[in-house]
Amino acid sequence: MNEKPKMLLEARRFQVVQVSHRVANGSVHTHEVIKHPGSVVILPLVDPERVCLIQNYRVAVGETLWELPAGTLEPGEDPKACAHRELIEETGYRAGKIEKLCEFFVSPGILHERMHLFLVTDLEAGAATPESGEEIQTHVMSLNEALQMADNGQLHDAKSLIGLLLYDRRRRQMLEA
Repeated sequence: MNEKPKMLLEARRFQVVQVSHRVANGSVHTHEVIKHPGSVVILPLVDPERVCLIQNYRVAVGETLWELPAGTLEPGEDPKACAHRELIEETGYRAGKIEKLCEFFVSPGILHERMHLFLVTDLEAGAATPESGEEIQTHVMSLNEALQMADNGQLHDAKSLIGLLLYDRRRRQMLEA
């Protein structure tokens, strides 16, 4: 069954649609899905042993969270270009090198959003240009300190956990090789 999704809500950055899906036994199930244009998450290495995290107030959870910089793709925007733009906006850094590490879905049970994870290095410091309403503070810390924050529960943001832990795993594999 491929009926056209029914629009339930159209917001500035996402839509909520109702879709029907026929399962193997032939019954039809209706689901509400959040359609999102996608986003980027950036792991900025200031040097091989230091990373830049941000503290960002998140209205949805009513808390200031430790995070890697991130942002929503504009319509038709290349994820790599978005990563460059968001890095400057949120941290002020400009990337000399950018490498895509992976793509992942944040919450595929309800959310269509695909995140693109980038490692950025050879950074040049500059002034941040946050969007109106953003409450962001940057913090440069050792990679080990950031990983310890993940281990001890100070870091609650999934995209940041994925980015830090995946990078650390790859870094350890390279050191062992």
